[in-house]
Amino acid sequence: MFKNKLSKELIMYVIMGVLTTVVNLIVFYLLISTGADYKVAVVVAWILSVLFAYITNKKYVFENKTNTMKAFLWEMGSFFFFRLLSLGLNMIVMIVMVDQLHLGEMFSQIVANVLIIIFNYVASKLVIFRKTGNQ
Repeated sequence: MFKNKLSKELIMYVIMGVLTTVVNLIVFYLLISTGADYKVAVVVAWILSVLFAYITNKKYVFENKTNTMKAFLWEMGSFFFFRLLSLGLNMIVMIVMVDQLHLGEMFSQIVANVLIIIFNYVASKLVIFRKTGNQ
């Protein structure tokens, strides 16, 4: 079906990225619609979507298997480290767009998610799920 592994990987990343973004946006929307501060909503949505993303990226996108506990801990630690960086990017975009530019919270979160998807793919492909000999 797929011409090569890279095209399959990109298609699966897009599919799982869309699903992760849906998880993020639904949680964010539910929280702000109940009166939660948008910053709290960003963090809670981030936590749930990162857990979902780790499982789906490992299993379906990069099909990465770790054979040692050390490799697994490095992979998981680096995944959460880069996702923590993306949380910082998310928060910066939200503060600028909502507090400084006075744009809507939901619109701003969608824009932030587009930037984060690009950042996360690059980090996942080049660092987190790269193929090494010790997995």
